[in-house]
Amino acid sequence: MSTQIEERLTVDDLDLFPEDGNRYELIEGELFVSRAPRLFHQAVVTNVIAFVRPYLDRNPIGMIVVGPGVVFSRFSGVIPDLVFISNEQREDIASGDNVTGAPALVIEVLSPGAENARRDRIAKRNLYAKYGVKEYWIIDPEQRAIEIYVLAGDVLELSSVFTDQDEITSSVLPGFKCIVKDILTV
Repeated sequence: MSTQIEERLTVDDLDLFPEDGNRYELIEGELFVSRAPRLFHQAVVTNVIAFVRPYLDRNPIGMIVVGPGVVFSRFSGVIPDLVFISNEQREDIASGDNVTGAPALVIEVLSPGAENARRDRIAKRNLYAKYGVKEYWIIDPEQRAIEIYVLAGDVLELSSVFTDQDEITSSVLPGFKCIVKDILTV
């Protein structure tokens, strides 16, 4: 009896995929393919930046970046919607073509579909926890909610769920405040 060994894909393999508008991500060697984000999705990303950038201008504690490649290991490379990299970690993880380590904050906007939700809520949350992302926001446009997960040990635990009229706060962005509806209004 022979055992067939399947090779896991590596981050280097991602360079072989076509430039076809799809997002190719690896989580522990498993390939996740998603289509280019929709207009509303990108408008929400733009709204987040519109509130975080002025905060960072007043509080120059780091930078926010849209859709960077984040490489955690040979078998895990993803493209989060937004990442915040603190000044303290910038030299260590953001000096090359990709982010190579855990940003302080990762923000994902859910796209429609069960597979997209599974990827962001389970696979990516586990990956981000494993590598030490301190805070993870999941913006759910359908539910008009923002879930904030905070690293506790090696798990990103749900800390808060903010809805329409609630004011978002963040342990990674001290003093940052924003109303949920302002992010989700396009």
